[in-house]
Amino acid sequence: MPPERGNLKRVKISLKRKKGCEDLPIPEYATRGSSGMDLYADVEGEVVLLPGEIKLISAGIYLDIPEGYEAEIRPRSGLALKHGISLVNSPGTIDSDYRGLIGLIMINHGREPFTIRRRDRIAQMVVRDIARAEITVHSQLDETVRSRGGFGHTGK
Repeated sequence: MPPERGNLKRVKISLKRKKGCEDLPIPEYATRGSSGMDLYADVEGEVVLLPGEIKLISAGIYLDIPEGYEAEIRPRSGLALKHGISLVNSPGTIDSDYRGLIGLIMINHGREPFTIRRRDRIAQMVVRDIARAEITVHSQLDETVRSRGGFGHTGK
């Protein structure tokens, strides 16, 4: 991993590989300024994603994320731009109490079939701290410039 800069907040996450996935790289930051870590395809040989098709692709790992944090799974911008490949639930959330296999719900928005090969970088994982909301019910809310106008309206 590249040397860190500044006083970045750190969190320890435990990772377990799925049996047979010892060949997959461990997620890591590619550069000092990277926010996300690449996740790799755990597929046997190749999987073809046809235009418009959605498939669940394993990342071959299990995570133990501390309470107060989450991992967000995001598409890789290069795959999106060059091939129209994205994630259906973007960003996906891995909660601190989830211990199952990490799977990526991939979609091909492109015009051509896209081949996913074992060890391909297919998504990014960003670790974030979370806040716990306390909801209170009121009969009125504070007025703002955008209180009227509805969805998609900025007042201009």
